[in-house]
Parts: sequence; structure tokens; C-alpha cells
Amino acid sequence: MEYDERLAHFRQTRLNPFDRGEENDQPGGGKATQQHEAISELFSGTKTHSSDRTMDLGLAEDHFSRPVGSFVASDIEQLKLAIEECKKLILELPEHSERQKDTVVKLIHLRLKLQELKDPEEDEPNLRVILEHRFSKEKSKSVKQTCDKCSTIIWGLIQTWYTCTGCYYRCHSKCMNQITKPCVRSKVSHQSEYELSICPEIGLDRQDYRCAECRTPISLRGVPSEARQCDYTGQYYCSTCHWNDTAIIPARVIHNWEFEPRKVCRSSMRYLTLMMPRPVLKLKEINPLLFNFVEELVEIRKLRHDILLMKPYFITCKEAMEARLLLQLQDRQHFVENDDMYSLQDLIDISTGRLSCSLTAIHTTFAKHIKLDCERCQAKGFVCELCKEGDILFPFDSHTSVCHECSAVFHRDCYYDNSTTCPRCARMTDRQQDEVEEDK
Repeated sequence: MEYDERLAHFRQTRLNPFDRGEENDQPGGGKATQQHEAISELFSGTKTHSSDRTMDLGLAEDHFSRPVGSFVASDIEQLKLAIEECKKLILELPEHSERQKDTVVKLIHLRLKLQELKDPEEDEPNLRVILEHRFSKEKSKSVKQTCDKCSTIIWGLIQTWYTCTGCYYRCHSKCMNQITKPCVRSKVSHQSEYELSICPEIGLDRQDYRCAECRTPISLRGVPSEARQCDYTGQYYCSTCHWNDTAIIPARVIHNWEFEPRKVCRSSMRYLTLMMPRPVLKLKEINPLLFNFVEELVEIRKLRHDILLMKPYFITCKEAMEARLLLQLQDRQHFVENDDMYSLQDLIDISTGRLSCSLTAIHTTFAKHIKLDCERCQAKGFVCELCKEGDILFPFDSHTSVCHECSAVFHRDCYYDNSTTCPRCARMTDRQQDEVEEDK
């Protein structure tokens, strides 16, 4: 916050400074004198005059360490008095002067020191479990974060805070007992599916004009709290549960191939983030027409199909296992398990062209190992039994056709896309008939 803003905020929220003369006139004035002596010690040599006050701010001291010296049992009380004296001095100093700016800085330091005494870090456990959240105590002091519970800044320098290792929910230590939201990670584990309707709004009146999560009264006019719609759930939330975060909506991607981020609530934001790499979208069932309009999807489907055809070569090849070729797809494990499931991250990478480039490079590496580098894999190739000409064929070659019964490989022009009888299948059928006749 800039100096002028800090000063304006202080003038609006300041408390009435105490009248030192009135306190001296009242019984117990000696106590007031002792308090001012303590304040003098805090200000490190401050001299007070009605017309002109000078103050040694002591900027070289460590304001963020635990107070020592004169701070014993009455630390908090003395700091409060010092803060009030500092406020009073700010009002008396010339506007925008260097002394006034330095005094504002001193006031901030005193308030931070007071906050440190109110929220000590001792005896805080390193791990806490609340509503399936597994909170881990954070040690970072410099990273600026915001509490997901109270929506205020976490001052890591003087406040203890925790992060859930499952859904990355962050909060102050003092806010943990007020948490009512269960961990989103458990929802992802038990219910791995997306809302596939685009912004399924039910209306604010159906929500009884309350936040869908914390049930705080809300309205579109912002009184008593602004109603903010989540584009993923279609429901309305208060400003505490909806921070105007943006995310790509799966339903809009699948139905409209639209990747523009939309505003979502905090819980939806965490859920979509955790679900991003999970392959739970079966496009050919949800929206098969998408392949007719997005050419990149057709290309990726062909590459994935070829990789599945290459997989049997690798799992039976000693050199491929030693080279761990399949680990090149460890970030997309589902690519070596099926060719029809997609994650939201896959679709995002397809739209940007990133997935096409990386998958093409991996496809080239795999094909090079099978067709050129490895003699064992080459020996598992096929010769077209229909024309008995040409090079060794592999099922992932673009100019070949594969028999669905016996997996024999032929030239596409020779096999006529399965309209020709497979010689290998015919031999296997004759052999089975001969074995039956011999048994008789």
C-alpha cells in the first residue's frame, strides 16, 4: 500500500488518542506516568513536546524478532500504548513530510510486533487432519498467500499457516477450527467425472438467495453480499467462496471446442485443477461428431492407435525394456492402455498443438527402434502373403491393413480393407478341421 493510502486509511480508522493531561489529573496518575515511561523506551529516546515532537525511529532494529528487554508481562499493553502514541504523532506532524512517512513505517512495525505476540507459533503441530484435509505446516515466510477461509492475506512472517497436501487449501492456523469444506481430493477419488452440461443454472431463487456453499445471504444487487455465478456448476456464491478465479470448462470444450477461461468458485477451481490430468473423457461416446470438425483429434487418435500396436513389440524386446522406451509416455500413462480416453489436459494440449508435436516425436522414436535399430523387432514383421512382394510390413505402417482375426498384415491395396480372405486365417481353419478329423 502506498504511503498516501496508508495515511488516509489510518485517518479513517484511528482511535481517539488518550489525553495525557486528563489522566494525570485523575487518581492513579502515577500509573499513567509509568506507561509513558514505557512508551519512551519503545520509541528509543523519543522526546515529547506540545509544539514539536522528535522521534528516533530505530529503523536498524529487528522489528520482526520477538521483543526482548523491557517487554516482559505487559508486552501487549505497552505495545498498544506505543501504537496510540504513534497515531497521535502522525496527526501532529506536517503532511507528506519525511518524518511523517517514517512514523507511519514505525507504526506498521509496531502493529506487526503486536500481531506476533497475539499469534505465537510455539506448540503448533506440523500435521493436522480436518474433514479429510491433511494440513501440513508451512515454513515459507516470504511467499504471499491468501487464506481460503477468511479471504485475508496470510503474513507468513508472523503468522502460522497450513496447506492441505491433497487439494492445496490454505488457511491461517487460527481459522482451521472454522473450516466446513471437505477436501476436494476425496471427491476426485470417489467421483471422477465432470459436469457435462454447459453452465446448468437453476436460478438464485431456487437457492433461496443464499450462497450454494456457505449459505450466506446474497443478491445480484450486492446487498448484503454480491452473488457471483460459477460457470462450471451454474450456481451462485458469495465473495468469500467465489474469488472470480477463471478456469477452462470441460463441457464447453467437449461440445463447442471452446477453451476460453470462465469464472468459477474456489471449490470448482480446486476440483478442476485436480481433475485436469485424469483421463475420464470418452469422446466417441460423449460427442463423436467432434472428430468430424477437429482434424487434430483425428491425427492424435491415429498416433495413439499406432502406439498401442507398437506396445507388444516393446514388452517382448529386451533392448526396449532396458532403454525404457515406454517411459517416454509416463506423463500420459493412458496412451499405452487405450486410445479412446482423454483428459482435459490432453484436449488443451491438442488445441495448442503441443500434444501433436510431442506425440509425433515419440511415434518416430518408437518406429525407428522397431524397423531399423532392433533386429529382434524386425524379425517380428510381416510379408504380404497376397502379393509376396515389397518390404517387411508392420501393423502401424500407414499403407497396411491388419486382419482383425489373426492380426496378419498385408498391403492395403492387396487386402482391399478386409474384403479379401486372409490366407493365414484360411490355413488356421484348415488345420483345426484336420485336427478334428484326426480325433475322430
